[in-house]
Amino acid sequence: MVDIERYAQELTSLRQSIQKAADALHLPVLEEELSELKEEMNAAAFWNDLERSTAVTRRVRQIESRIEHVASLNARCDDVEAMLSLLKEDPDEEMGKECGAELEGLSTEADALELETLMRGEYDQCNCVLSLHAGAGGTEAQDWTQMLFRMYTRYCERMGFKVTINDILDGDEAGLKSVTFQVEGDNAYGYLRSERGVHRLVRISPFDSNARRHTSFSSMDVAPILPADDDFQVNMEEVRIDTYRAGGAGGQHVNRTDSAVRMTHIPTGTVAQCQNERSQMQNREVCLSLLKSRLMELKMREKEEQMSDIKGVMKKIEWGSQIRSYVFQPYTMVKDHRTGFESGNVDDVMDGNIGGFITAYLKMQ
Repeated sequence: MVDIERYAQELTSLRQSIQKAADALHLPVLEEELSELKEEMNAAAFWNDLERSTAVTRRVRQIESRIEHVASLNARCDDVEAMLSLLKEDPDEEMGKECGAELEGLSTEADALELETLMRGEYDQCNCVLSLHAGAGGTEAQDWTQMLFRMYTRYCERMGFKVTINDILDGDEAGLKSVTFQVEGDNAYGYLRSERGVHRLVRISPFDSNARRHTSFSSMDVAPILPADDDFQVNMEEVRIDTYRAGGAGGQHVNRTDSAVRMTHIPTGTVAQCQNERSQMQNREVCLSLLKSRLMELKMREKEEQMSDIKGVMKKIEWGSQIRSYVFQPYTMVKDHRTGFESGNVDDVMDGNIGGFITAYLKMQ
């Protein structure tokens, strides 16, 4: 028997949720901005400035995506309402199942739209750069760093983000000592900023012949990549630039010339490096962008009077500093220490399904 009344109540609740999210997104303001941007795109000299044209087209895509998302959800709600009208006249089990499945899908989409409304930070819409560093635990920690790198790249694939590796340092025996990679996509920084901190793993070590339980640590740092027209500038007199030969694959030209670049901001000790590009000039541009992002992140945290907390978290990559524990042994459980959110499926989380943790954290803000 089809429970039409329950379906009708769920549909009413979904419509209210979608309307609240649409109000939070300020759609009329976005439509006005979209109209202005399209007028700018129609100008004859628009494509002469590549940086500006790229930024405008990206913003147009973002606005159109949000407007179309809300319109699509409202249209699907209308379809469900039509199905409920047919069910009242002629109850049909198959149509009832289809209606229930559509409501379930709409509920998931509405939750995603609600999460999108939480991206209100100044730089939430920016791309971002992520850095993973192995901590206490030796080879175990390096292997854990590589596992985390796979987890985040899989998550980015699921979200439709583009991932570019800027710098990577292999472990002595296995795994990675460190890796820096860039993530590009809508609200990339907004979604990933909550992952900053130390991640702890407990498991039976595959590198221990006695099969003992080991605890490993790895730290994640997240910084927004600022737009090209941002006012924030780096005083290059305070930056030390070192060049060296790139390691790993890359061909004879890359490995036989000092193409890799490392920049150190002397007052803060902030370091950025890049060896992924083929020429030193390209690596300099990417490295400067990374350095600028990290310095801006420090400035943001100083304004929020949280600089000491960040340094405390990122300084010691060991016990007591973790934001999340992944316990393979003795329990099959993953717990976020900030939110209390738990997942009983470790394999699912390690395959990139960390959306629950990110959602729980963002809804706390």
